[in-house]
Amino acid sequence: MDGGRVDEPRWAIAVHGGAGTMNPDGAKERLRAYEDAMAAALALGTGMLRDGAAALDVCEAVVRSLEDNPLFNAGKGAVFNENGEHELDASIMDGATMRCGAVAGVRTVKHPVTLARKVMTDTRHVLLAGEGAEQFAAVAGVDRVQNTYFDTPGRRRALQRLLRQRERTGAAAPVDRRFDYGTVGCVVLDHAGHLAAATSTGGMTAKKWGRVGDTPILGAGNYADGYAAISCTGTGEEFIRHSIARSVTARMQYGGQTLAQAAGAVVHDVLASGDGGLIAVDRDGNIATPFNTTGMYRASANWRGEREVAIFQD
Repeated sequence: MDGGRVDEPRWAIAVHGGAGTMNPDGAKERLRAYEDAMAAALALGTGMLRDGAAALDVCEAVVRSLEDNPLFNAGKGAVFNENGEHELDASIMDGATMRCGAVAGVRTVKHPVTLARKVMTDTRHVLLAGEGAEQFAAVAGVDRVQNTYFDTPGRRRALQRLLRQRERTGAAAPVDRRFDYGTVGCVVLDHAGHLAAATSTGGMTAKKWGRVGDTPILGAGNYADGYAAISCTGTGEEFIRHSIARSVTARMQYGGQTLAQAAGAVVHDVLASGDGGLIAVDRDGNIATPFNTTGMYRASANWRGEREVAIFQD
């Protein structure tokens, strides 16, 4: 690990690109592409932090960069719903003020995380969904695209495979996280001691009826307060049921647990094996990245010179 400068202001950052059933023996070129993408996102965030950028700005910029990368299930590269279209969710939260914004089911917004931030800054609301979010996007000045912009051949093939599987097995096909992984998120502690979190996703492949997962639900898939910032990835319904993101800081606040203890407990003791994982940063710059799936695309760094880019368990 590189040695951090003693006089450098404190900062910390963690980034994820989704948790799921990645194969350690899979195509090395593809795994390397994910690692390179995580490293690039981390470099963007660390560069901004070293220049004194605020936590919210770093979270938004990093997540926007991942929304532009077709490897991930967010923005370009989002999964298809059952009708062969895309509905995207995102949220962002400022731990210093508890201000937050979220959007669900947007269809023509190139960077949902930016629209989520505008919900926070330009309205009195927290969450806008569906057509209401689209109408707000029209007046918010965000970049708009056709829904087909989000298409990628790999996600189309995943939809077709899952629909064929449903035809063979009935309406309730076995859950397979390989169809869905790629949700992205970023958590940051900045030089001012402020925490922030942002998360963005395309949801579940072949999802039905305007399904909304945990990503735009503050306290479930994304959260920041004065204790820690958390971004989650996995089976959204389970993260909603257990209020996973807020549970981490609640364990710290009321139970006196460390970040590692709290994050590890909710992932390994509350969630079932295979449900997913999370990234978290606390107010002291500690980082936790627990997951209970085969792998989780992730990267992290702090002012101490500690740095990690990884997919699988050590």
